[in-house]
Amino acid sequence: MFQHMRASALWVLARHGDAYRARGWVQGEWSGRKLIKEQVSAMQQKEFTVTCRGRGLVDITNRIRDWVAETQVKTGLCHVFIHHTSASLILSENADPDVCADLERFMARLVPDGDPLFEHVAEGEDDMPAHIRSVLTRSDLTIPVTGGQLALGTWQGIWLWEHRYQAHQRRITVTVQGS
Repeated sequence: MFQHMRASALWVLARHGDAYRARGWVQGEWSGRKLIKEQVSAMQQKEFTVTCRGRGLVDITNRIRDWVAETQVKTGLCHVFIHHTSASLILSENADPDVCADLERFMARLVPDGDPLFEHVAEGEDDMPAHIRSVLTRSDLTIPVTGGQLALGTWQGIWLWEHRYQAHQRRITVTVQGS
């Protein structure tokens, strides 16, 4: 089947109208049908840990920004995932530290530690509130990559929000896909 094809590379062909699309940089013909030149979509992944000293927010923007630049992806998506149920990720302002303090005060009012409503207290009075805080926020974020950089707004930063009082090592996976 492929002996009739003259191409510099071939990865995957998929029917696309009268032409065939090939993933990768492809030029050539296949039984008289043209191949459309298309750049391959690359996917790269990295895992790292963040040391949290206890409840509060840790700005992880620069760590992710630097790695996205290393991938050399110019246009695509950056997906950030935290592997824990008592910490979360948020996209928030990174210019004024009062924002972090206000967010923490708001969450303390919304989900107070030691509430007698909670039965799950195996690891302390902050255990179930930490799980609820995590559910109310996010365990993942997706940010566009434009021009080889995270396409964040002027004051936006990526934050790991630790919801437990004790220090923890938190595992983060960052996946970048694009071309």
